[in-house]
Amino acid sequence: MWIDLVVSMWQVLGHLAPWILLGTVIAGLMHLLLPRDFVRRSFRGTSGVFKAVGLGVPLPLCSCGVIPAGIGLKKDGASNGAAVGFLISTPQTSVSSILVSASFLGWPFALFKVFSAAITGILGGLTVDRLSSDDSQEVAADAIPVGTEATAHRGWREAAAHGLDIIRSIWHWLLIGVIVSAVIEVLVPEAVFAQLNQWGSFPSALAALAISLPLYVCATTSVPVAAAMVAGGLPPGAAMVFLMAGPATNVAAIGAIYRRFGGMTVSVYLATIIIGSILFAVTFDWLLVATPIAMPDCHEHGMPIWSTLSALVLLALIAWFAFGDLRRLWSSKTAARRDSSSELRIPVQGMNCNNCVMRLEKALQATQGIDSVFVTLEPGEAVVRGGVDRRQVVETIQSAGFQAQ
Repeated sequence: MWIDLVVSMWQVLGHLAPWILLGTVIAGLMHLLLPRDFVRRSFRGTSGVFKAVGLGVPLPLCSCGVIPAGIGLKKDGASNGAAVGFLISTPQTSVSSILVSASFLGWPFALFKVFSAAITGILGGLTVDRLSSDDSQEVAADAIPVGTEATAHRGWREAAAHGLDIIRSIWHWLLIGVIVSAVIEVLVPEAVFAQLNQWGSFPSALAALAISLPLYVCATTSVPVAAAMVAGGLPPGAAMVFLMAGPATNVAAIGAIYRRFGGMTVSVYLATIIIGSILFAVTFDWLLVATPIAMPDCHEHGMPIWSTLSALVLLALIAWFAFGDLRRLWSSKTAARRDSSSELRIPVQGMNCNNCVMRLEKALQATQGIDSVFVTLEPGEAVVRGGVDRRQVVETIQSAGFQAQ
């Protein structure tokens, strides 16, 4: 059994790795070529909702990264509708998830998922704008000005760091997705999913919704799990719900949106995701009669050399990022045991990714008097220990380009 699990995990990783790496390269190129303020320019009115959704669909942001990015749009002058449309559509898909979905579930499924993400984002955003009293018509005072630092030239090193940061931010979810996919494939009887299939499209979609709605599910790394379910007999529409509702929302996202936008907006946000995912699931199952899913053969003997090399590269990156995260955590715990009386906890705004975390940590570590630093993205916080006062730490955070509360 254990040998079967290991073999299955390796095969899933080999099928996943080339497309993860390709998506990483594309994301790095997008970061290199787009102006620095492109994501954070103001989006208002009906056209603003369409622009925010069109911008968000290909972006490589999962639930953990889309929350600060979407709230950042709002802070910089975007309407509530544009921000919510971005928050709904962006985590459902990305360049990597499109490629991985096509590889595991076929291009019809992948393209339909992109279409579903865009439509739910547009409808949710337009509904919020229609119901909201927000009349945000001017860019916020702290918006990034066009033509200054916002359009500064990016280098290839920064593009590569941005691309690799995607893997760094999801490596643990990637491992979980590979393991869960292998467990489903090897241990879960096919009769379980066949029974769900007998229920019909709508009940099985509701079951998938109940599982995925409160959980964190990454759009890219959860595709192998959905593929394993479909291979076991789950209706493809239920997998569509799993890959729409799961990435689009979780308990943390719901709380953050409620705090920033209020109860009415979070109600529209949830209703759009729930109703939209169910309707698109039923529609896809109806269309599937004429468009069968092409499932990959994960039981083939051996893998192409490029899949094997990609899996080895991805595994090495995961090991490196895991080692770095564990080392940071160990350093923080060790420093806390040495001296907890000089600890400062400072909330930080403006961090959108793990690159921001690493940049702020380096800036704080270079500050005289600071013994140890531990920065987290969610929640945005810097934990500093040493012989420094709060004012000095705040100045360092602000000089690094972030806001200290």
